[in-house]
Amino acid sequence: MPHRPRTDGRYDALMPNPPLLPIPPGLQAPGTEGAPFERVASVADLPPGAMTRVSRGDLDVLVAHTSAGLVAVDDRCPHMAAPFSAGRLDGCTLHCPLHRGSFDTRDGEVLTFPTTGGLTAEGEYRPTWIPPGGQPKAALPPGDPKARARALTRVRRLRYYPLRVVDEGVELAWPR
Repeated sequence: MPHRPRTDGRYDALMPNPPLLPIPPGLQAPGTEGAPFERVASVADLPPGAMTRVSRGDLDVLVAHTSAGLVAVDDRCPHMAAPFSAGRLDGCTLHCPLHRGSFDTRDGEVLTFPTTGGLTAEGEYRPTWIPPGGQPKAALPPGDPKARARALTRVRRLRYYPLRVVDEGVELAWPR
């Protein structure tokens, strides 16, 4: 039974088999094109708003049930690799637990740049910032190795993994 679209862009979460978010162009994980699928969860274990980490070897993938449907991305923030599964999901937004960055699961874009600053995916520099109510950090001298590392850290877009739902099971294509 298909989901009924709603005017707010969400779907009827009470219907079986939630929709899958499409993988944005150029953001599919390498090695997953045509890779076999493997069951990693059941639909019942992923109600709307839920996230789960699935692992194979040293690869950790986050499967999330966003307000727009299911999505699978690296369970590593594309800033400094903190696990998204330790953060939170708000609608379609993943919030990193480490530097307050947030990312849109619908297109892989950075919504809130991490507090440490650094480079955007395109190489544009963003300075460090203090969130409202936050404590300012001591300024580091420009030549300090930590200051240099912050300035050169690139915040990339999310990387996606193909998903499908078969017999109420969520299946993921692992890289070959």
